[in-house]
Amino acid sequence: MAKVKVGIIGCGSIGTSAHIPSYMANPDCEILYFCDLIYEKAQSQVKKYGCGKAVTDYFEVLNDPEVDCVSVCTHTDNHTRVSIDAMRAGKHVLSEKPAARTYAEALEMQRVQHETGMTLNIGVVNRFRTTPNRVKEIIDAGELGNIYHVYVAFRAHRSIPGIGGDFTTKAVAGGGVLLDWGIHFFDEVMYCLGDPEPKTVTGNAYSVLGVDIPGYVFKSMHSRAPKYDGVYDVDDFVTGYIRTEKAPKVPGPSISFNGAWAQNIGIEEMYIDFIGDKAGIRLNYYGGYTMYSTMNRTLIEIKPDYDEENGFQNEINAFIDCVRTGKKLPSHIDTVIITAKLMQAIYDSSDTNREIVF
Repeated sequence: MAKVKVGIIGCGSIGTSAHIPSYMANPDCEILYFCDLIYEKAQSQVKKYGCGKAVTDYFEVLNDPEVDCVSVCTHTDNHTRVSIDAMRAGKHVLSEKPAARTYAEALEMQRVQHETGMTLNIGVVNRFRTTPNRVKEIIDAGELGNIYHVYVAFRAHRSIPGIGGDFTTKAVAGGGVLLDWGIHFFDEVMYCLGDPEPKTVTGNAYSVLGVDIPGYVFKSMHSRAPKYDGVYDVDDFVTGYIRTEKAPKVPGPSISFNGAWAQNIGIEEMYIDFIGDKAGIRLNYYGGYTMYSTMNRTLIEIKPDYDEENGFQNEINAFIDCVRTGKKLPSHIDTVIITAKLMQAIYDSSDTNREIVF
């Protein structure tokens, strides 16, 4: 069987650290193009792996009939345009998270996917990691009983990434901590719960600690060094409450959350609590989970030991398989659009100071 031919569009950190090595480790595919606006970035991957062609214009990738699919690893502001162009050129697409800057842009991507019939998957990698899938299996088996509430925490102490740069510029990133970190946590919640529909959303997003870029005090700067003459107009703290339904008029779990790129509390919290009437689970974002229950009228705590698989490798392997077979993955735009709708509602609630009702 012929190998699936791949084009990489965007050779920044997520492309070079996750997508490219995973494609290279898959024997069923071959990278034909490395594309980046900065030619040297693309060329460095050609030299590193000894394959492919370095280009700066992504249409050169899309116009090659040999290319079957592309990974879109650009900044968020280009996800919609590049993905749509790729699908209309007859290419299957894996686009990094978040799907887009706004729900409206994500809906346009979904519309074109339906129009063209090409695959459009979003890089919600946690759907391919071991721990979330173990937790989902437990929930699906009914071992937690009725899950009535979920609490989500993604909080760090003064950890704004690349302040003043693309991460903190709304026109590029679409948002701050909610779109950068929150997408992963909310997508894990939705995946483990079977993707219930949000019914009401109340949220508050704050842009506080990063506004004074030169005065921002930090221990380390994730992703990039500060750009002191740059832009900061995104959220660094977000909180809120969500009601869901599992089926029309059937209430699902409520969800409360606190997220912070930066807070004046020197404690990091990165976990999701699934609270049921039989048992509860704390899913740690960096892997592993703990289950709390009872047995023989005693309290028990279970912390299993297992190997955590490489989620990005699983994601790329699944994408290559779906390009060949047409199989619809859990990361398909039709599923991920629910999370995009949810996050847009959080921003809309904050902007209008009211509850959003669907």
